[in-house]
Amino acid sequence: MNNIKIFACPTAEEFTQEICDNLGIEMGKINHTKFKNDNNFVQILETVRQKDVYIIQTMRPPVNERIMELLITIDAAKRASAKNVNVVLPYFPYSRSDKKDQPRIPITAKLMAQLIEAAGATRVITCDLHNPAIQAYFNINCDRLTAEYLLEKYFQDKKLEDMVIVATDAGSSKKAYKYSQFFKCPIALVDKRREGNDDRAIASTIIGDVKDKNAIIFDDEIDTAGSMIETVNVLKKFGVKNIYAGCTHGVLSGPAIERIKNSDIKELVVTNTIPIVDEKRIEQITVLSIAPLFAEAIRRLNEERPLGELFEI
Repeated sequence: MNNIKIFACPTAEEFTQEICDNLGIEMGKINHTKFKNDNNFVQILETVRQKDVYIIQTMRPPVNERIMELLITIDAAKRASAKNVNVVLPYFPYSRSDKKDQPRIPITAKLMAQLIEAAGATRVITCDLHNPAIQAYFNINCDRLTAEYLLEKYFQDKKLEDMVIVATDAGSSKKAYKYSQFFKCPIALVDKRREGNDDRAIASTIIGDVKDKNAIIFDDEIDTAGSMIETVNVLKKFGVKNIYAGCTHGVLSGPAIERIKNSDIKELVVTNTIPIVDEKRIEQITVLSIAPLFAEAIRRLNEERPLGELFEI
């Protein structure tokens, strides 16, 4: 690895250390502190002049605090004369607000891209964006990795029989179809209907056969688990055998853990794009590390090799 320095923002130390271990380099020395007036302060403790700097930040709550830490660290690297400032965001913040679908609302995914770019970043590396079009919000390079193959391999190794891939709604059917092609199994679709005037979709029935099958639900993230549990309840009503779920981003906010704990989900598989704290590591949750994939992406960028080969299977 030539001319490279990798630094961790607060809460990203474990993820960053795993990346550095995979690359066989030492993690960069940096100091993050907070003044009594609640202002953040960052000092890079070694020279980065004309080096390729990688700044890694995970979005463990509070998210707004993580964003400020990231922006200030980018600015510190830029002002220390780094050649390139590469931002590694395993989970892109505010990615669900990616369009103006209501009157008088912001597009905060676009705002995040503008802030990161304005702070001085020259590249962003992220994973499984809620909407791939977010890449177009940047005027700098934005590389999007995916946990799809990591999740596929995990469930392939389980050697489940009588599998069916379940799409939670019509919007996720394209992704479900891709997974069904890999596993060479059928798909089923949850039919959601509007009830009342609150514009809330209620899962009511299943299109496809799930009876006595091992169902797997794939999604890009699981937040409060409300939609996931709705889908699980409908699947049980139609006689499914076992229910598994695979998600890239384990946001797991609010009542998510209690909902999962009390549900019929046999296993929920997430990656460590967001650090899963100990109190959320219940028996049903399996955490896979995606750090080796990010490490390989950094290696290939450093060696000026294409990233597309990472996903050729």
